[in-house]
Amino acid sequence: MSVLLRLSRAIDWLNAQFGVVANWLVLLACLISAGNAGSRYLFSVSSNGWLEIQWYMFAGMVLLGAPYTLKMNEHVRVDLVYGMVSGRTRLWIDVFGGLLFLLPICAILTYFTWAWFVESWAIDEASSNAGGLVRWPVKLLLPVGFALMGLQGVSELIKRIAALARGGDVAFNYEKPLQ
Repeated sequence: MSVLLRLSRAIDWLNAQFGVVANWLVLLACLISAGNAGSRYLFSVSSNGWLEIQWYMFAGMVLLGAPYTLKMNEHVRVDLVYGMVSGRTRLWIDVFGGLLFLLPICAILTYFTWAWFVESWAIDEASSNAGGLVRWPVKLLLPVGFALMGLQGVSELIKRIAALARGGDVAFNYEKPLQ
């Protein structure tokens, strides 16, 4: 189990780094948005490329930040039962939810979006808008984001199974995983 927990910590570290990137993308998108608005209203100068880069950054924020959000257990739960059960039952819900829903959908989406990216890259797809950007970089975010989410799902499974093996009714600490 110690090898798996080390793997889990490595995945957590990787997704924390991408979480930092996602945070910086928020700031950059705000600056670009303000700069674009300022140049449009002050100088009547703008470009579709400025709008598209904001969309690309938003995609990066979501797809690179979501695995970190899962790591920190800050994702939205719409589950009335989860909050009313014991810690051990919550761990089991997380294990089954990860195995039955999270990991399969991440694998499917990584597989299908990879082909979409490769096709876009092969033809050097660009926006049809005047002044638009190439499309393949933002399409690469899709399989990368879903793969990172799948990896984080594996990490969360490892931590939950380790917690269950150790008694499983203790409060699970998302900041400091099991050693």
